[in-house]
Amino acid sequence: MRIVLGSGAALAWLACAWLLTRSDVPGGLDLGSVDVRQEFGAGLVAEARRFERVLLVLWVLSQATLLATLWLYARRGARFTRESAAGPIGTGMLLGMLGLGILWLARLPFGIVALWWERRHDVTHVGYLEWLAEDWLALGAAFTLISAALIVVMFLAQRLGEWWWLPGGVVFVGIVAVFAFVSPYLTTDTRPVRDPTLLREFSALERREQTGDIPLRIEDVSGDTSQANAFASGFGPTRTIVLWDTLLDFPDDEVRVVLAHELAHHAGRHIEKAVAWFALFAFPSAWLLMRVTRRRGGMGAPEAVPVALFAVAVVSFVTLPLQNLVSRGVEREADWNALEATRDPEAARDLFRGFAKSSLGDPSPPLWAYVLVQTHPTLAQRIAMADEWQDRAGVGVDPGP
Repeated sequence: MRIVLGSGAALAWLACAWLLTRSDVPGGLDLGSVDVRQEFGAGLVAEARRFERVLLVLWVLSQATLLATLWLYARRGARFTRESAAGPIGTGMLLGMLGLGILWLARLPFGIVALWWERRHDVTHVGYLEWLAEDWLALGAAFTLISAALIVVMFLAQRLGEWWWLPGGVVFVGIVAVFAFVSPYLTTDTRPVRDPTLLREFSALERREQTGDIPLRIEDVSGDTSQANAFASGFGPTRTIVLWDTLLDFPDDEVRVVLAHELAHHAGRHIEKAVAWFALFAFPSAWLLMRVTRRRGGMGAPEAVPVALFAVAVVSFVTLPLQNLVSRGVEREADWNALEATRDPEAARDLFRGFAKSSLGDPSPPLWAYVLVQTHPTLAQRIAMADEWQDRAGVGVDPGP
């Protein structure tokens, strides 16, 4: 019976995953190789690779430190329960916060070195104290989320035993959905767009991509970074698109490609799909968490919290390739639909060259970094897609005599 149920659940999971991977991108695209030195310039490619090599090394060291720290905490952390009189759930919250605090201190040196490296290359202008304050605020947000999750999980586990993972998964998905819905309200330092030309272009793209009216706002980051970025957030009535003000230095036709890309995220309901993907991972992860914490008394016991933190970190790391694969697929679809909306592959190519220059991004990173780190197609792949779209559409192609 268990085998039948397990097989049915696996088939249902695969069916849902297949539905979520359906894309507007045509099958059989021939994305030819791109000579990155010729496309981006040999000097820029060499500089970008030197810059990113250091950041990749720091990322590997930081990930190794994360896993090693949480492994040690999983082995030794339970002894702190003897010194707590806060009750099972209160003690569990304290252990969760203590684990995050230790982890923050262990990874802090890598963040400081990364900031120094980015400042040295003028990618960021954030000061060390400002960065530390922002990182401390992020830690506080993580404390809040972990505490809320532990309260829910431990409460359910104490009442439902090992079956807590089913309602627990529902609660986790609900929290993520609510966060995705309200996220536009959490970005408070934005301003409305005043440029009438930009607004006209945006309205025309909204009609073309059939998204309806979506607020467009500007976030002022030029005092902190040279990088150019934009993002879509919210869903339903909270849909929003935010442009970093650094993008306004780009030519109008390139900004138009960015706007079309972000509108494509809303047109394709990519944020809602991200919540659905989280749900696909949340339930098996909750079941696994129930299994690995058995020896410490299950998630109803505070002694299990350090083990749970380590298990979550391991699952997150192991599933990174799949998470990034899903993210790259979504971004690939947004790129394709932006080309369909703007019909301007040359502007897209110029935009991606500009991204490489402003962020010192390696146009063609090593395969392992692509699998473990890259949430977007590489800049070389994005230019290859623009080339392929142009070949298929015949836009800007000289038909000859």
